[in-house]
Amino acid sequence: MIVNLNGDFETVDFIQDRSVLLYDNIEDEEYPPHWHNAIEIIMPLTNGFEAVCKGQDYKLCERDILIIPSGVLHNLKAQSGRRLILLIDNGAFIGNPSLTGLMSVLSEPVLINSSYSKEFLEYAGSVMRDIYVLYSNYTEVSEVYIYIKVLTLLAKLKEYQLSLINYDDSDRYSSTFGVVLRYIDQNYMHDITLEDLASIAGYSPYHFSRLFKKYSNTTFVNFLNRRRVKAAEMMLLEGGYSITDVAMQSGFSSLTTFNRVFKMINGYTPTEYKKLYRTSHMAEVNF
Repeated sequence: MIVNLNGDFETVDFIQDRSVLLYDNIEDEEYPPHWHNAIEIIMPLTNGFEAVCKGQDYKLCERDILIIPSGVLHNLKAQSGRRLILLIDNGAFIGNPSLTGLMSVLSEPVLINSSYSKEFLEYAGSVMRDIYVLYSNYTEVSEVYIYIKVLTLLAKLKEYQLSLINYDDSDRYSSTFGVVLRYIDQNYMHDITLEDLASIAGYSPYHFSRLFKKYSNTTFVNFLNRRRVKAAEMMLLEGGYSITDVAMQSGFSSLTTFNRVFKMINGYTPTEYKKLYRTSHMAEVNF
């Protein structure tokens, strides 16, 4: 299944002028640790399946769904059976302010399994079935509908996560959190503290920190760092910026911190990321 691998970076083998790829996969082989700029969604149809994302095991039963965000180092274990593996280019999701609320969903791998409600699990399965039909009967608008299906799934997933917040003021916090996310999105390049955001939300820093982690599935520091790294990735891909310029303009206080955080999140340094993109881009141009 992996066609173009440079170190642990995979250039996804999209068909020309398309940005969605669906494998009806029955291969009984292990795929080595790799990462790519696509969001990957896996659903076993017969037998289970096992993936390792950033060193953590994710064991899927039939009809479970694993969402792996772009840039996450992962490998897939060898196992007999059949599974759908969807790869969808992340370009449409990055830098779109209207999708800021979905950043927390795409900050870490998500396993949709029996811990979710039966209704939600059935809904997620129906989305994958619809995508399979759209992809199998491809037309000029199939990818549009596939993107809509994926976006709707992510939005429903976010709503489901919010419904699990067991605080009396969760409705008010849900509205306030939108303001907090927009503030981060507009000011990530500046110095932002937990106290600043707690003041905006109207909570004590301690209470805000607990709610933030419950709402976003990660800590404030991790969330902010991931937003800064995403901004840095876009600047690195655009070219014309030195690594130091990228570090400063994306909100990092020093080049050392930038390199450390970037590698911690993506598994490679900014210089390696830039080099890998340049290599893969040249390969696409030559092709």
